[in-house]
Amino acid sequence: MLPKLDPLLHSELRLAVMSLLVGVDEADFTYLKKQTDATSGNLSVQIDKLSVAGYIAVEKGFKGKMPCTTCKITQAGIDAFESYVKALREYIS
Repeated sequence: MLPKLDPLLHSELRLAVMSLLVGVDEADFTYLKKQTDATSGNLSVQIDKLSVAGYIAVEKGFKGKMPCTTCKITQAGIDAFESYVKALREYIS
């Protein structure tokens, strides 16, 4: 029997965000937007969903007078991402 895929990570944009964050210490909103080619509104909604799930931590602040949102993957997010990748490997093997 094939393992269940985490529905939260089974979204293209959320999976892209998690894939980017797993390889860096942290990333700001502008970087994630540029890398995913997402709209600001859609990216914001998906970041909120990942944050509510505890997969990422979001810090809002300012760089000078400009607002800055920084995201960092949590241990729960790393665990969920690794489980998702493992499950996908079982699907394709």
